[in-house]
Order: sequence, then C-alpha cells, then structure tokens
Amino acid sequence: MGLPQPRLSPPALPAGPEAAKYWPELRSQSWSLLPTMGLCHFAALALALLVALAQADIQKLVRAQCGVRPRACYSIRFLRLPAFPLSHCLQSPQKQHQVCRDKQLEISGTKCPSEKTTAWARNPHRMDSLQKQDLRRPKIHGAVRGAPYQPPTLSSLQRLLWVRRAATLSHINEVWPNLFLGDAYAARDKSKLIQLGITHVVNVAAGKFQVDTGAKFYHGLPLEYYGIEADDNPFFDLSVYFLPVARYIRTALSVPQGRVLVHCAMGVSRSATVVLAFLMIYENMTLVEAIQTVQAHRDICPNSGFLRQLQVLDNRLGRETGRL
Repeated sequence: MGLPQPRLSPPALPAGPEAAKYWPELRSQSWSLLPTMGLCHFAALALALLVALAQADIQKLVRAQCGVRPRACYSIRFLRLPAFPLSHCLQSPQKQHQVCRDKQLEISGTKCPSEKTTAWARNPHRMDSLQKQDLRRPKIHGAVRGAPYQPPTLSSLQRLLWVRRAATLSHINEVWPNLFLGDAYAARDKSKLIQLGITHVVNVAAGKFQVDTGAKFYHGLPLEYYGIEADDNPFFDLSVYFLPVARYIRTALSVPQGRVLVHCAMGVSRSATVVLAFLMIYENMTLVEAIQTVQAHRDICPNSGFLRQLQVLDNRLGRETGRL
C-alpha cells in the first residue's frame, strides 16, 4: 500500500523579461486544464445537491417520527428549521423523539416543556382554535330533555285508576306527608282525629243532605273546618274550587305540626279530585304523577267529569311551566 505523496507548491516563475519565454508554455497548459476544472466544478455542484437532498430526506424522516406533519402553508417555516445531523438517523426512536422535542422547544423559545406545548407542536391549527374558544364565554347547557310530555287521555286515566290499586282499604289514609284522605266515617270519628293530630278538616261533601258536620260538630276540638258543597256528578264544576282549596291546604300544612284531612262521603271521588289538584298546583306534579302518588296509598276513582276537569288543569299548568 503506497503512502500518500506530499503536495508540493509549484515553482515560482521568474519575473521581468525572462518570464516572456514561459508564456506560450503556460497558455497551452491552462487550455489543457479547462476540461478538468469544469468536471471538478460539476462534481462539486452535484455533491452539494446530493447533500441537500439527503438533508431534506433526513428532516422529513425526523418530522415523521416526531409526529410533525408539515403543510403547504408552513413551507417557509419548514425551510427555516435547522437541519438535523446525519448521526440523528442512527439513534434510537426514543432518542430521536427527544431530540426533535428539544429542537421544537428551542424554536418556540420555551424552556419548560409541557403537555400543552407538545400538543401545539403536533397540531398547531387545533390548539389555536382551542385557545380562541377558551376566550369565549362558556355556553350553559341545560339538562337533557326526554320526550315531550303527552297529556293523558280519559281512557288511559281510567285504566291507570283501575290497574294501580292499593293493597289495603281503610277509612283514612295518609297520601302525602301530613295530608290525609278519608270518608265520612273518618270525619265523624273525633277520637281518631285527635289521635292522628288533625288540625284542619276539609269537607268536600258539605250540606244538609250530605256529610253535614260543619264547624259546630267540631266545637271544642283544636282544629279548623273548611266546607264545600259539591255533588259527585260528572256535570258538576268542581274546578272552581281547585285553587282556593289548594291554597287552604298549603297554608294549613305550613303551620307547625299542621295535619289536614280532606274527605267526602266515600273518600274516592270528590275529595280525591281536590287532593290531586293540590299536588298538581303546589307540588308541580303532572296528572299522572299525582294519581300514582295517591293511588299508592289509597284507592281513588274520580268520575269522568272530574277527570276531564283535571285534564284541563294539567294542560294549563303544562303551558305555564313549559312542559307542553
């Protein structure tokens, strides 16, 4: 194996008139070296081009491994990014990701890396939109509503009254906290009323030929009396008493230790109707919910006329509360 020969500097040419005799020889040598010099320049340019292409491929490879996808709008920014050395491709994927992340942090001027910075480097369009949304006023979404409320038909109400029936039957039942529903027998049983602590009595069958108790009947007892002369007739307009009776029951229940008995002759039609109206007006129940609440504790059976009047009340309350 031959050793490399040292490069020797060309001999110095004489100056003055003596150099004239060397000009023809030098001119011929310079013309003979032109093809060689052209090939050298071409080879240098080709080598520079190959290095540039290799460098671009390296950048694309590193960006693909680091999760950065250059777009057309970022072409200038892509060209401005610093080139990665060739040794970077020989490193492990984890090391390449770390180097890429460090380079991105240096470009953005961030010294403390965070998840938000990494996410911005991966998808700048999305992060910009999220930052703009953070400045906006948040929208308050209400609870998800189900299907709109459908007012029940008369036949469906009658089926509900016959299907859901209480297990036991008695003269008086507590159908709502401190609210009792009973018949005439329970209304005349003073000892039972005292035992239950009844403070207010609502008689929906008042009158001489009905449950004729009145305030005199309860004289001497610590309770108040409220009477309504109503007939158990489908054509009787009981709706005119819905709001007054509901207010009275509400006021009586708001009294400390207040307990209310609402009764009629049987405790299933007239008195049950005004109790349902109270639950709908002041407890924000639908007609079906009120029937189910009372029916769970006592059998009730309002006549068809009273059910239609309750349907009208249900529709009016639904429009006022936005349920319909």
